[in-house]
Amino acid sequence: MALMPKRVKFRKQQRGKMRGVATRGNYVAFGDYGLQCLDLGWLSAKQIEAGRVAATHFLQREGKIYVRVFPDKPYTKKPLETRMGKGKAEPEYWVARVKPGTVLFEIAGVPSSVAKQALIRVAHKMPFKCRFIERRHA
Repeated sequence: MALMPKRVKFRKQQRGKMRGVATRGNYVAFGDYGLQCLDLGWLSAKQIEAGRVAATHFLQREGKIYVRVFPDKPYTKKPLETRMGKGKAEPEYWVARVKPGTVLFEIAGVPSSVAKQALIRVAHKMPFKCRFIERRHA
């Protein structure tokens, strides 16, 4: 089951501008290791789920996986071979807005080497460059 909001006030949204770097959600908060995005773009619910499944499969029920992004923006698409006009298309799937510096996934309860291997597998599922980061201890 793909991630999507339970209910929204408006079914369709405008695309908006993608600018700047992440000022929120840009550090490891829940786990010990994280996967940080280096590009900006939209991350679909299917891509998030593919990353979660890859990490879960590799860790084999050890440790805890945190998904730090949620797809709350509807992506609309007109059917193929449809003439222009007749209004905005219906929502096709849901995306999460991702800026450079956003932490996408976090892992806790496993050694660094295992977490790094798991997050590298997740990074291969992502549509942009990512890097492995660790929690900053005070």
